[in-house]
Amino acid sequence: MRDITVFGRYTYLVTEIVWGLVAALLLRRANALRKAAVTIVALYPIAYVWDRYTLAVGVFDIKLRTGVDIAGIPLEEHLFMAVVPGLVVGMHETIFGDESDEATAPSKPSAHR
Repeated sequence: MRDITVFGRYTYLVTEIVWGLVAALLLRRANALRKAAVTIVALYPIAYVWDRYTLAVGVFDIKLRTGVDIAGIPLEEHLFMAVVPGLVVGMHETIFGDESDEATAPSKPSAHR
């Protein structure tokens, strides 16, 4: 596997941008940007509290980051909290998009009388 630490303190940021672009492409292809946005907004507060706690107690020690903190956590973590659900929704909608839309669509009235 290729060593990506060549980006130094920008390593985490670069990986989030790359995977964020993958997520954005999948979401656009599946026409699921709105679904992802709703999911991210719903999950973000929980993820933020969880992340803030785990960083405070030392579960993670992120060395390859920019050092920019926003609201008490690294910039890269904020991106991570959007990229991961974006990838999940993007993959799901790319694979099952038409199926899940058909399963949840209201049934059409019968043409028979």
